[in-house]
This record gives sequence, structure tokens and C-alpha cells, in this order.
Amino acid sequence: MIHELPAFWAVIPAAGIGARMAADRPKQYLQLGRQTILEHSLDCFLDHPTLKGVVVSVAEEDPYWPGSRCANDRRIQRAAGGRERADSVLNALLLLHAQGAADDDWVLVHDAARPNLARGDLDKLLSELADDPVGGLLAVPARDTLKRADASGRVSATVDRTTIWQAYTPQMFRLGMLHRALAECLVADVAVTDESSAIEWAGHAPRLIEGRSDNIKVTRPEDLEWLRQRWAGRS
Repeated sequence: MIHELPAFWAVIPAAGIGARMAADRPKQYLQLGRQTILEHSLDCFLDHPTLKGVVVSVAEEDPYWPGSRCANDRRIQRAAGGRERADSVLNALLLLHAQGAADDDWVLVHDAARPNLARGDLDKLLSELADDPVGGLLAVPARDTLKRADASGRVSATVDRTTIWQAYTPQMFRLGMLHRALAECLVADVAVTDESSAIEWAGHAPRLIEGRSDNIKVTRPEDLEWLRQRWAGRS
């Protein structure tokens, strides 16, 4: 069954420094073609007809954001970045709440360094989760044989990969539910590496929506080189 695509807010946590890239600036501001990685990551949302607005969480002393092509876009608001991803996302949600966004509004959280999101995947996520009571995330089933390591770096077990998925973004949840889950995790000092982790900790089971495996997150120099080769000739 195909649902009408719901309206949504997008939140982009972009306060990280990307130490593993060993670059002269945070990885989200590295060039990919004629734009930065962050600008590409924003484009898929800015072109979407049901977008209500975007909040980008950047570090307070970020010298690069003011010069971004997107910084003056009226659809984009800036929130304070936090020490951890969860802090940055929570600050963005607080800003949306303060400006009148409703608890049952959909919010899509997307990595600043994941610039290859396909419009088809975004539409699939919105359509599949439009009426879902919890929400969910784009993900990809594990393809390779997986090993569990012991403390000495030796294999202790082979993991059943049929039940393992790689979590991608966007991750799509209701504003109120996500706000409460993240706030409670922070109060309880529970480490969460993505929004789904917080929702899971709150007792819910997010839905996995299979997406494209090339929706990669730029983490290491070879990731950026792969994208540059793939995008040769693109603007």
C-alpha cells in the first residue's frame, strides 16, 4: 500500500570534528565536487516537497558554517551543537518545540557526512513509516560473514548475519517521542550512538526499512575518494 508522503522536519547534527579523516577541517566541510559534503547532505531534503524545515546543529565556534551556501537559506535554522550527537539532536528538537512544532510531527535525523542519500530511499522511508506507531530507520542487511572478537583480538564466535543490519540514516521518529527518549537517556547517562538506540532504550521497536548500500557515511579518507570517483563530473 502506497501512502501519501507525510510532512516532516529534518535535523542534521553537524558538530563533529571527524578526527579519523585527519583533515584540516571537520569532514562535513570537505569538498565533494563543487559543494561541501554537508551541502550535498542537505540537498536531498531541501528539494523535497513535504519538507517543513531543517535544523542544523553546529559547534558554537564553527568558522565554516557562516560561509556555507546553505547558511542563508530561510528554510534552515541553526541550533547549538553539543558534546555528543545526542546533545546536538536534542538541542535541535528543543528549538523546534520552542517554535511551535507539535509532538506528533515527524522528524528525520540524518548524518551530516552522509551525502549520497537517494531521493527514492527518502520517499520509501516516508511512505513506509507514514502510519507507523513508532517510526524507524534506513538500514542495510549485513552481507559479509561476521565475527565476534575476544579481548586478545581472536575470533570467539561467528555471528548469524541473517539477523544483523547496518543502521543508516535518516532515522524517522515523532518529535515528542524522540525528545523524551533522548532526554531520559542523557539523564540516565546512557550512551546512544543513534536516535534508534534512544527509542529502543525507551522500550520501543523501530522498524527497519531497507535502503541502498551506497548511502555511505564519510568516515575515512577512502570513503571520500570513493564518492569523488563515483561523482566525477557531477556538480
